[in-house]
Amino acid sequence: MTVQGESAEHQWVDDHAGPVVRPYAVTRGRARPVTGTFDLISLVTATRADVGAEIGLGPEHVAIVGLCQRMQSVAEIAAHLDLPVGTIRVLLGDLVARNLVQVREPRTSAGLPDNSVFEAVINGLRAL
Repeated sequence: MTVQGESAEHQWVDDHAGPVVRPYAVTRGRARPVTGTFDLISLVTATRADVGAEIGLGPEHVAIVGLCQRMQSVAEIAAHLDLPVGTIRVLLGDLVARNLVQVREPRTSAGLPDNSVFEAVINGLRAL
């Protein structure tokens, strides 16, 4: 119920609690993306300029596509939309499944040692 003179945007924000719609509601209760893992520095680019009112897309999906007209990292998207990274990852999975965005994962450097070297260093440090 909207109070007289109160904007539609204002009714979804509580001054003390923040946004009324919680992240689990944005993702429909999902905690993992349908596809992809999406590192914080993965780069996201929209494949279309406008998604309009496609069935199954929420306002957050549309906002991501609009924001990614220019390449953005997953961390930047989360910051711009003021949503947790986990929520952004779920939404990106939806968009990748619909071919509305492309994600470029960071390259792994071939010169890095495997995990066994790191484990040996940690074990050596613990032994000190």
